[in-house]
Amino acid sequence: MAKDLRETEETNKLTQENPEFEEEEDDDDIKEAWTEEENEDDDENGEELEFLCLFCDSKYGSSDALFEHCRLTHYFDFNGIKTELGLDFYGCFKLINFVRSQVAHNKCWSCGVCCQSKQELQSHLHQSLNTKDVKLLIDVDKFLSPFMQEDSLLYSFGGDAVEGVDEDDDITSFDKKEFVKEFGNICIDDDDSAKEIELNVEASTKNRNKAVVTVSDGHLSMVSSSKMVTDNGMDNGESVRSCDSNSKGKHSRVYVADIAEKDIKKVNESYFESYSSFGIHREMINDKIRTDSYRQALLKNPSLLNGAVVMDVGCGTGILSLFAAQAGASRVIAIEASKKMATVATQIAKDNGLWRSETDAESNNSCTGVIEVVQSMVEDLDKCIQIQPHSVDVLVSEWMGYCLLYESMLSSVLFARDRWLKPGGAILPDTATILVAGFGKGGTSLPFWENVYGFNMSSIGKEVVEHASKFPVVDIVSHHDLVTNAAVLQRFDLATMKPDEVDFTASAELEPKSDSLASNPNNATSCYGIVLWFDTGFSSRFCKETPTNLSTSPYTPKTHWSQTILTFQEPIAVASSKFTGEGSAPIGTDACPALKLLLRISIARGTEHRCIDISLETAGIGPNGQKRSWPVQMFNLS
Repeated sequence: MAKDLRETEETNKLTQENPEFEEEEDDDDIKEAWTEEENEDDDENGEELEFLCLFCDSKYGSSDALFEHCRLTHYFDFNGIKTELGLDFYGCFKLINFVRSQVAHNKCWSCGVCCQSKQELQSHLHQSLNTKDVKLLIDVDKFLSPFMQEDSLLYSFGGDAVEGVDEDDDITSFDKKEFVKEFGNICIDDDDSAKEIELNVEASTKNRNKAVVTVSDGHLSMVSSSKMVTDNGMDNGESVRSCDSNSKGKHSRVYVADIAEKDIKKVNESYFESYSSFGIHREMINDKIRTDSYRQALLKNPSLLNGAVVMDVGCGTGILSLFAAQAGASRVIAIEASKKMATVATQIAKDNGLWRSETDAESNNSCTGVIEVVQSMVEDLDKCIQIQPHSVDVLVSEWMGYCLLYESMLSSVLFARDRWLKPGGAILPDTATILVAGFGKGGTSLPFWENVYGFNMSSIGKEVVEHASKFPVVDIVSHHDLVTNAAVLQRFDLATMKPDEVDFTASAELEPKSDSLASNPNNATSCYGIVLWFDTGFSSRFCKETPTNLSTSPYTPKTHWSQTILTFQEPIAVASSKFTGEGSAPIGTDACPALKLLLRISIARGTEHRCIDISLETAGIGPNGQKRSWPVQMFNLS
C-alpha cells in the first residue's frame, strides 16, 4: 500500500507540473487499488465507515482519513483551503456543501467546468486555480443548508476546534448535529457571525453591481448595457432581525433561509425596473433584424396565427402582441412584470383599438380588442388571471440575452410552455443555436493604440487586451477579423428541451480560415480569443408558410446583441496544414502554430441570479499531432 501511495503522489505531482501529461489506465488502476486497499484496512480495523467522500463512493472511519484521501486522490486539500482562507465553522460547513452540490451536477468545484459524467469529472479534477475565488463561490447562504442529508462530515471537521475560532466562543458551544437538522429554521446564534453574514451580503451586493465590459473605438470601459440588471442590491436592513428583542442576553439571529429569497426578489425587481426605460425599448424596436424577424414570423404565417390564442412572455411595449393581434389572433395574453411597462403596453393597446379588458372578457361583451395585458412574473401568473392549463396555441417571446442565455429569461419561457401551451402548440422562436469562431488582432483594440495620431501607444493596447482576458466583452466583431471557421457549439430545441438544459458543456473544433492564409499558407496568424453569437429560428415546423431566421452573426448586419468576446490569456498562433513547424517549439507559437484549436466550453447559470458563468478550456494540435493545453479561463457575464 505504501508503494501504491507513493506512485499515486508521484502521478499527481507529475500531472500538476505537466498539464499535458495524461494518466494512463495503469495509473487509474493504481488509484482504484489504493482506494480499495484503504477501505479494506478500515474494515479490518473494525471502524465504522460513516464519512462519505466528497467526490467518490469511498467511505472512511474519520474525517481526517477522508480529507487525506481527497487531497491525494482528488486534488482537494480541505485543511489547506481552510487555513489559507481562514474559514470558521460556517465557512467549512458551506465549503463542504458547495463541493457536494458541484459534484452532484458533475461540475468541477475549482473551475466550474460541467462534465458529461461522474467518471469524466474524476478525470478532470485538478488543483484549485485560485483558492481566493473559491471563497467567493461558497459565500452564498444557500450552502448553509445541508446538501446531503445525514452528512456526518458536516459536524466533524477533524476535531471540534476550528482554526480562527476560539473554543470558548458561542459558535462552538451548541450541538452541531442540531445545527444540521434544524435548517428548516436555521439561525446563527452569534453576534459576530450575524455581522459577518450581513457584511458578506453587503459585499456580495457591491460585487454584483457590475456592468458588462464593452469596447468602443478601442476604448475598454465598464458601462451599463441596455439589457442588464442595473441594481442587484439587497436590502440588508430586512435580512437581520432579533429573535427576542426583549432579552439583552439573547443573540441576534439571521434567518439565512430568507436571505437568498430576498436577494432573488430584489434582483428581479431591479431587473424588471431596468426595462422601464423607454431608451431600452427604442433600441430593441429599432433593431430591424430583431423586430422584422418576429414581424415576419407572426404576420406571414396565417395558418398559425388566425384565430389562435397567443401568450407573449415579457411583452415590454407590446410590439409582438400587436403583431399577433394584427395577424388575426383571437386572444393575446401579454405578460409584463414591470409595472410601468405593463401600464404603457395597456395604453398602447387602447390607443390602437386592440385592448380587451378582463371585465369585457368575463361578461362576454362585444369588443374589438383582443390584447389583455397582465402585470406579473409568468411564474406568478395564476395569482393574477385564470388561464386553463394547456390552452394556449402560440407562445411567443423575445427572451434572448447576450451570449443567448444571459438574463436567464429562457427558464420563464419554458415554465410558460409547460404550464399553458397546448400539446403540439407553437413556440416562437422554436430553435436556438450558439456558434463560435476565433478572432485575430483586428478584433482587439491593439490596432487603434498602435497609431494614435502618429504616436505609438501599444502599451495601452496590451494592457487592455490583458484585462479583457478576465472579463467577457460585448461588442461588434467584423467577419473580416475572424481567423478560424465558425462551428456550432450548442443547439436547443425550445419545443422539447428541459429547463436544466440551459446549463451545458460542449466541445468545438476550429481550423484556420483558408482565406486568411490564402496569400501565404506558410505564414502563421495569431488567434487572440473566441467570439460567441447565436441564431434563433422560426422553423417550418410551426411557420409553414414563411419560416425565418434571426442571426447575430458577424457575417450578418449587426444587432443590439452584438457578439460576446472571450479573450485568451495569450494569443495562439494558427496555420494551415501545409505549414512545417519546428518540432521543439511550443505549440501555438509562430515557430510551431496550431493546426486546430479544440475548445471545451461550459455555460451555466451563475450563483448570482440572472447571470451566467462561462468556462473556457483551450487546446492546440500541432503539425505532428502533438497537443498542448492552456489553463482554464473563467468568465462571469453579469
